[in-house]
Amino acid sequence: MRLYNANFSPNALRVRAVALELGIDLEIIEVDIRGGDNRSDEFLSMNPNGKVPVLVDDDFVIWESRAINSYLASKKPERGLHPDDPKSRATVDQWLYWQAIHLGPAMQKLSFERFLKAKFGMGDPDQGVVEAEQKNVDQFLAVLEIGLADKDWIAGDLSVADFALASTFMYRAQSDISLDDLPNVAAWIERLEARQSWKDAFAPVRKLLGL
Repeated sequence: MRLYNANFSPNALRVRAVALELGIDLEIIEVDIRGGDNRSDEFLSMNPNGKVPVLVDDDFVIWESRAINSYLASKKPERGLHPDDPKSRATVDQWLYWQAIHLGPAMQKLSFERFLKAKFGMGDPDQGVVEAEQKNVDQFLAVLEIGLADKDWIAGDLSVADFALASTFMYRAQSDISLDDLPNVAAWIERLEARQSWKDAFAPVRKLLGL
């Protein structure tokens, strides 16, 4: 299997982490987004959105990181990362969709304004956007704090939802996103980031950030 990847992408990060957690070997193919690799005819033939990640498994091509991770989890169903039980799977999917629609966009917009703009020479932060997204981040992190009460993992057992949620935290330190008042969230992300799969998946990001 080949993964078309960009190391700064939280979407690609969560796929690398899930593959490593499952012990699935991926051939990593770097896509130079700023150089326009994602706009080539070859890439657009795989994903007309022009975005990473894209997974190629023989003649099967799939994009969207959460769909990719569900597919990878289906390769190792005994690991339970996307469980077969309908109620358990619905709970995992609930948090996957919530991350995609609410927490992920808010944290990514805040990270872009506070960190990535300067990192890639794209101008100064828009303070109006910063203020609006900080409010959204605070609101959504409060929901996650409640969701993690008395749990090690968001759906009870470790799942693809934990990896999806965790990927939105990748630039939290650089973006001044504090978890001081969110003990459940802080303990959960520390627990997830201590896993070897996450450490190995995050290694290219650490190199990118010079950590």
